[in-house]
Amino acid sequence: MERLQRSVRAALPLSSDVYMSDVRDAVLPDDLETVRSLWLHYLTWGNDELDARYGFRLPIQEAVEHDVATIAKFQPPDGRLLLAFEDSAAVGTACLRRIAANTSEIKRMWVDPSYRRGGVGRAMLERLLVAARKSGYQRVRLDSPDFMTAAHGLYRSSGFIDIESYPESEIPDEYRSHWIFMEKGLT
Repeated sequence: MERLQRSVRAALPLSSDVYMSDVRDAVLPDDLETVRSLWLHYLTWGNDELDARYGFRLPIQEAVEHDVATIAKFQPPDGRLLLAFEDSAAVGTACLRRIAANTSEIKRMWVDPSYRRGGVGRAMLERLLVAARKSGYQRVRLDSPDFMTAAHGLYRSSGFIDIESYPESEIPDEYRSHWIFMEKGLT
């Protein structure tokens, strides 16, 4: 029953811009340690999967520190940084940043595994798409490890299509064969 309540709360729109009271813009610097922790959990989880499947690891600590040092790229007017909460626990994060004049990119979209399939990811994605439209972007891109098939399903059900890798992706060329690249037009 609790899972159903969480799903309903995450999926029901409260207004055109707010999808659940538990998803909100990060408030910096107050939420910085929460953001850092979620990014580290996400990238560690992903790195463990990459290592188990393909035998390589990416420098996650450096990636987190770089994103913290350049966190303004995820702030309005060009970006967005969202946090998702269940009760008072932070359970998800999602970011948007500008990568070209009319193109944004979704980064660090992650929901704690114990809270997946309850609508939290969809609520964050919808909030990012609304923000991208309001910022005047014509398209949104993303990259995602190939093993994140549930996330790919979410993106495709929201209108994303597979594309070739794009130059602004932070994924090193030698590992791109293990990633899916997607785009959604907003016009």
